[in-house]
Amino acid sequence: MQVLNFDTIIIGSGLAGLSAAFHASKHGTVAIITKSQLDTSNSYYAQGGIAGAIMEDDSPELHYHDTVVAGRGLCEKEAVEILVNEGRDRIMELIEMGMKFDQVDGKYVLGLEGGHSKRRILHAGGDATGKELTCFMLQKATEQPTVSSFEYTAVTKLIVQDGKCVGAQAIDFTTGENLTFKAKASILATGGLSRIFSRSTNPHTATGDGIALAFEAGACLADMEFIQFHPSALSIENKDAFLISEAVRGEGAWLLNDKNERFMKEVHPLAELAPRDIVAFSIFKQMQRQQIPNVFLSLKHLDADKIKSRFSNIYHKLKECGYDMTTDLLPIAPAAHYMVGGIKTDLHGETNIPGLFACGEVASTGVMGANRLASNSLLECLVFGKRASERASQHPIPDTEIHAQDYMTNLKEHEDFFLTIKNDIADLMSANVGIVRDGQTLKKTLDHLEEIRKQIPEKPEDYNIQKALQITEICQLITYSALLREESRGGHIREDFQHENPDFRLHIIQEKNKEPEFIPVKK
Repeated sequence: MQVLNFDTIIIGSGLAGLSAAFHASKHGTVAIITKSQLDTSNSYYAQGGIAGAIMEDDSPELHYHDTVVAGRGLCEKEAVEILVNEGRDRIMELIEMGMKFDQVDGKYVLGLEGGHSKRRILHAGGDATGKELTCFMLQKATEQPTVSSFEYTAVTKLIVQDGKCVGAQAIDFTTGENLTFKAKASILATGGLSRIFSRSTNPHTATGDGIALAFEAGACLADMEFIQFHPSALSIENKDAFLISEAVRGEGAWLLNDKNERFMKEVHPLAELAPRDIVAFSIFKQMQRQQIPNVFLSLKHLDADKIKSRFSNIYHKLKECGYDMTTDLLPIAPAAHYMVGGIKTDLHGETNIPGLFACGEVASTGVMGANRLASNSLLECLVFGKRASERASQHPIPDTEIHAQDYMTNLKEHEDFFLTIKNDIADLMSANVGIVRDGQTLKKTLDHLEEIRKQIPEKPEDYNIQKALQITEICQLITYSALLREESRGGHIREDFQHENPDFRLHIIQEKNKEPEFIPVKK
């Protein structure tokens, strides 16, 4: 098996991975490994924007306040302080590097989104911020002479020897060849897992690989029960959910039920701009109460030309689906969108395994709490991507030879097996571990997942079989954590425990072959 040596390996090519790669390139050689193309990621598809307190009437203190309010008591103070203060620096750094955010008459156009008390959301290309920002950082990272990229290459194992992560094993999809990457540090930036649900805004690659790899290697996971469901995803039968940015509501769109009533005004003082968990749950209740498959988003009362200009990509995509967003009621329903929990890290992105780091959506840094504040995710990618890469550069070169690894195949004949498992589990998770949960159903779901797991070899020798095992295991972790949290908080809502319980101001930590641990939020 070929062994490739680098100072740092980055697994994933979203904004967090590209940010980490760019900064790591200043300290040595870097490999970016991605199972698809470099520009396929959740970051690339982000429509909303990036939050930053850059204006005179705003401040990091106000941004901090909005973040912890949305996080429902589970944010870690120091992590949020780093996010809002260093986040402003990272944005200004991007602008100095040449990143163009939208301006009118020389002033930045700032959007307003749910949970924010100020207009502080920077956009690029209107509603294509993720694409513009990811492509910008992709160019900056890959033009560095110390950076090498490996597309269509999937990491199948993190290699831990003598308690330290010394690299990773991967398979090249184009050749079938297995590769071993040896490095001082490995940074997981593999993004989220919302494609484990049948209705999701994520690309098909977002199936939680990084979390599964880290858990198998012995890394701690935190708060796996907190999945954020985006309130406004287009709902058309037998079609994938299409995200309609939170920024659309920020510009004044209304949520209407089947009686043409604005229901959010009765729920929260911010109405349609309440934090996402509240909006998503309120939509769910309307759908449940009226036995309807969706509610509606209305922009008919807004300036049509302004909407077409501000949301040109969304406008044209909706046109393809048969809707004019300036005149039609848009059928929407919540869809799985963002993994709030993830691999537990310290403030520099390092896990409990020396040499293994995580940043971006795959990580749980303490920033998001029980519910992510809109447009903080791209900011977290920039801030903690840089911090992880800089701490990773301080690790010594492993003084050990990597042991021989078991060869992994990628046989086409196993694809159908994986897809069957994946689709069955996606339906199961959407039905039972979605926006609203209850203990009895969660227990039955765990039993069902265990029956599925028995169909899969415990030590798979093929990539697709391993993927089936990983998805099953991730769903078991999410469901078990949801069962343990006997309260409703943020993105986790229990019908049998309908209120927030102050005794559960705790993080649920899961580690392989150990009982879950409850850790209080730092005071």
